[in-house]
Amino acid sequence: MDTSFFPSLRRPACVFAAALLCNLANVALAQNAAPPVATPAPGQVLVTGTVPDEASKAAALARLREVYGADRVVDQIAVGQVVLPANWNNHVQSLISPNLKAVSRGQLKIDGTTVSITGEVANEAQRQQIASDMASSLNSSYTVNNGLRVSTSEQGLLDNALANRVVAFESGQATLTPEGKRILDEIAATMLKLKGRHVEIIGNTDNEGLRASNISLSLARADAVKAYLGAKGVDESLLSTSGQGPDRPVASNATAEGRAKNRRIEFRIAK
Repeated sequence: MDTSFFPSLRRPACVFAAALLCNLANVALAQNAAPPVATPAPGQVLVTGTVPDEASKAAALARLREVYGADRVVDQIAVGQVVLPANWNNHVQSLISPNLKAVSRGQLKIDGTTVSITGEVANEAQRQQIASDMASSLNSSYTVNNGLRVSTSEQGLLDNALANRVVAFESGQATLTPEGKRILDEIAATMLKLKGRHVEIIGNTDNEGLRASNISLSLARADAVKAYLGAKGVDESLLSTSGQGPDRPVASNATAEGRAKNRRIEFRIAK
C-alpha cells in the first residue's frame, strides 16, 4: 500500500496503515514523503518519513513497539525540517492504540486537525467505537472522519443482520417479544446463507439481581433463540448456546440505557 504523508510547514500529517489481518502496518511521518522504500514482511510495522527531532521519532517508535512488539517495528524515520502542531506527539501516542489492530487494509491520517481513518472492521459496533475512541482522545479542535466499513466476512454478515439492535425478551423471562422475533427472522435468513457454518448464540444480561440467576436466564434466552431459529429452518445441529449473564457488559450498568444494551444476544461464527 502506498502511504504517502503530506506534512508541510503549513499542514503537518501522519499516516498509519494496517494491512490484511492486521499483520502489516505502515506509518509515515514526512514532508512530501516518497512511498516506502521497503516492503514489510507479514507481521511487521514499517515506519517512514520525517519528524523534526529525535524526541518525536523516539516517541512514535516507542508507542508502536508497545502496541505491536519491538521485533515487529521497522524504523525508517528521518529527522529533518518539518514543523508539527502543538501536542503532536501526545496525539500520536493516543491515536496509535491497540484497537487499530482490529482494522484491516486501513489507513489513519492526521492532516492538521483533521483525522481520517479508512479500512475494514468486523462489525458496525466496532466501526463506531474506534472512531468514538479517537474523538474522545483528541481536543475539540480536531475532526474525525470515519471512513471505516464493515467487512463482508461471514461474521460481518451476522453483525450486519443484527445491525446493533437488541433481541428483546419479556422482562425477566425467556419469552421473545414480537420485535425480538422480527429481528430473528432477519438473522435466520442470513444464517441460511452461511452454508454449514457453526454459530454460537451467547446470552447476556445486566448486573441487576443474583449473578447465578442472571446466568441461568441468559442461557435460557440463548436456548429460546436457538429454538426459534430452528423453527425458521436453521439447522439446530449447527447452533450452540451459552449464557454469560452479567460477565461481559458492553456498557455501564449504572444507567438504564447501559443496562438495556447489556441485555443482549450475540451471534459468533464458531472457530
